[in-house]
Amino acid sequence: MTDLLDPDKIKANLKTHRIGKEVLVFSSTSSTNDIAAEYAKNTDNDGLAIFAEEQTAGRGRTPSKWLTSRSDSILCSVVLIDCKLNPELLSLTAAVAVTEAIGEPAKIKWPNDIILNGKKVAGILLESKPNKAGNACIIGVGINCHQNKESFPAELQPIATSIDIESSSVCDRISLAKRLLTCLDHWLEIAGQDSDKITAQWCRLSVQLGHRVKLTCSGAEFAGNCIGIDPEKGLTLQLDSGGVRLFPAAHSTIAK
Repeated sequence: MTDLLDPDKIKANLKTHRIGKEVLVFSSTSSTNDIAAEYAKNTDNDGLAIFAEEQTAGRGRTPSKWLTSRSDSILCSVVLIDCKLNPELLSLTAAVAVTEAIGEPAKIKWPNDIILNGKKVAGILLESKPNKAGNACIIGVGINCHQNKESFPAELQPIATSIDIESSSVCDRISLAKRLLTCLDHWLEIAGQDSDKITAQWCRLSVQLGHRVKLTCSGAEFAGNCIGIDPEKGLTLQLDSGGVRLFPAAHSTIAK
């Protein structure tokens, strides 16, 4: 593909934004989140966006790995210096922003997957790092763009997809990168003002709301109907066993 990521093209017209006013693009790195964590030590790097054409040790939520070939994906990490949002709200906000950047018919599968036509097209990894300002957060995003079916291992082919597979046209990664940063900037600003707007948008985009969900939380298994999301406490289930319980994203894993 010829749409190599160009930092000047990505950050064009983003100078007034918090997110993406500065952009770095690496040819190859172990993980954009690892690079972002180093830049997060400098409090001047709030809003810095780091992209890579290739990751050699990309990761999802433990113990998952993020597998991709060179220039096939959007691999991005954004630095938030002294983030004031609680982890649950930040997770919801990132999911809404990534889903909006990809566009219809993308949907959210809590806690960190984005689904396109029933298959995973993107994932989000949030990490927290202490710094001089207090607490820096890293939003890591991986979006499958140019992969074909054979790009994925056999075990992932039934559940993974890319924008190109699901579209009649070839994804323009530079345009998608710009949309991603614009959407993150927009929804992070809203999250700091009115978390209800985040939860409302999450509910509109959720594939789980109103459906039965099985998950593991702190080693125990639960099942029930998803009845909502709490921006501080997580996914809300009406349990099969009776009662309502909230599940924090950091300690919960959705059953495959």
